[in-house]
Amino acid sequence: MPYEWTTPPDASPQRMRLWPHQSLPARGFAAFILTTFTLILIPTLPLLGTVLLWGLLPFMLLAVGGMYAALQYNHLSRQISEVFTLDQDKAHLVHTTPKGEVKEWDCNRYWTVVTKYERDGPVPHYVTLRGMGREVEIGAFLSEKERIALFDDLERSFKRQTAP
Repeated sequence: MPYEWTTPPDASPQRMRLWPHQSLPARGFAAFILTTFTLILIPTLPLLGTVLLWGLLPFMLLAVGGMYAALQYNHLSRQISEVFTLDQDKAHLVHTTPKGEVKEWDCNRYWTVVTKYERDGPVPHYVTLRGMGREVEIGAFLSEKERIALFDDLERSFKRQTAP
């Protein structure tokens, strides 16, 4: 699951780190580009030594270059991270965008409300934290099942902290 509590449940403060799912590691990326290049070259083998090969070669290289650029852009856009901290008095969320911008939100933990929008959000089971006059999203990049589990974890964590 692309989020984890980095501290034990009974510790204070509790920290959770969230990140998008990384389905294509660097090694898989290189293998995919090499395989794509090889499969594009196979139909051109009969054209070796002909002028037609030189006419097709730029388009084949453009296709591989386009695939490489699209995968690189996808990889860079997944460089998002969120760190949620919950202690006895405060709830704090730090969201780092792919461009490196840091957005922070904090609230008195007793006034923080965890909300899950089943259908009204930009994605199904949209999870937000509300407090101090602001509502911020948490884990919007997670899958639907992961957002449901995240909501349950957050509610459990808030209840655990308020229990005497």
